[in-house]
Amino acid sequence: MISAHPAPATAPHPLVEQPEHVRADVAVVGAGVIGLATAWELRRRGRSVVVVDPEPGSGASRAAAGMLAPVSEVQYQQEPLYPLMIASAAEYPAFVAALEQAAGGTVGHRATETLVCGVDAADRQALADLRELQGRHGMTVEQLPLRAARALEPALSPRLSAAFRIPDDHQVDPRRLVAGLLAALVAPELPEPPESAESPESLEPPGLPEFSAARDGGPAHLVHCLATGLRRNAEGAVTGVRLADGGMVSATWTVLAPGTGLGDLDGLPEDWHPPLRPVHGDVLRARVPAGAPDLLERTVRGLVHGVPVYLVPRTDGTVVIGATSREDDLTGPSAGGVFRLLRDAQALVPGVADLELVEVLARARPGTPDDIPYLGRVRNPDGSLVPGLVVSTGYFRHGVLLAPLAARLAAQLATGGSGADPAADAEHLASTDPHRFDRPVEARRGDPEPATAGPGPRSRSTR
Repeated sequence: MISAHPAPATAPHPLVEQPEHVRADVAVVGAGVIGLATAWELRRRGRSVVVVDPEPGSGASRAAAGMLAPVSEVQYQQEPLYPLMIASAAEYPAFVAALEQAAGGTVGHRATETLVCGVDAADRQALADLRELQGRHGMTVEQLPLRAARALEPALSPRLSAAFRIPDDHQVDPRRLVAGLLAALVAPELPEPPESAESPESLEPPGLPEFSAARDGGPAHLVHCLATGLRRNAEGAVTGVRLADGGMVSATWTVLAPGTGLGDLDGLPEDWHPPLRPVHGDVLRARVPAGAPDLLERTVRGLVHGVPVYLVPRTDGTVVIGATSREDDLTGPSAGGVFRLLRDAQALVPGVADLELVEVLARARPGTPDDIPYLGRVRNPDGSLVPGLVVSTGYFRHGVLLAPLAARLAAQLATGGSGADPAADAEHLASTDPHRFDRPVEARRGDPEPATAGPGPRSRSTR
């Protein structure tokens, strides 16, 4: 499904500002996809919002390929993550419909299916074994004869060993998504759902009352500055954030979505150091030569001698190729990583060799030890809740996919609302508990400091 809307405008908006002191109901720290989506959900719930970030949308969201892939992203020993991915993917159509209406432009959502391919016999067996796991969780994965796969995508290599069709894995363009969220956040007012809409519910995510202009929290303030720490009152409640330029934001609630920068903030609860690691990924963007037909219609993912690679086609003729997963000190693109991506992409789709390479990019994604995000209320050392504070970070490869669910849950925590299925939401929040790696209280009272939590399961397929 391709929206007929034009792309949202991306020019700086006059409401972008950097005042000495700004006040709002909620301060959101971080303007990646997670922070922006959360701010937009808060605005739709009638809250005034300030978003604090020196460069909105320039981090991991800038590099993301935007695969909405709750099925092909399944990995072993990550069972708590599956329900999060499935639930958020189910919320995407309504999330996109409402956002495109508010932003007046497309976010590049496409409901095209995904093909997953293997090159050698070991790849074929690995994908077949994974299909069994996916099937046990009710996911649809159809094995295709290679001739049928090449009929769907003629550019596929004739030397593939296996092909699987996943009809429920789609895509969105993260750069257009960021632009759409920014446009919706600073719009003078949010539109009423049109009377010709299929149904009011089609534009509303679960748990959000039918929207009305009277419930609009108003245009957000975007503060282009780094947040350095939390503001606290005498009772310990968080009352906003302090800024690197000496300014401040006052807010009743603060949502922390700063990616890998969480640990750099002053004022977090004592002894709360949720482990986060930066996982660098190299991503390429290439373009079909002028006048040539599109290379692919569907997303193609695959294993090439055990190493994952993906190709995500856009409607403008570009193809996103990714991604490596490096836990090293190289913040820029890796020459070896770029070589491997091009080599492996050509093993699946030989026509990649004829594309024009237009961008080589690397970004760090925030990873937790179990690769499941931190989303929930923050607690003091004695177990009591810190008034006014929610954290939402550590999304690793899944930030774009999990954005609708994460935004809704964080907004509900800050507004006291509930979703259509409170029991399911409670299970999601139990899985994402930001204190799940805390040491027991008795250990904090005198036991030796344990070794720093190491990286979780390493995944070579990233977005």
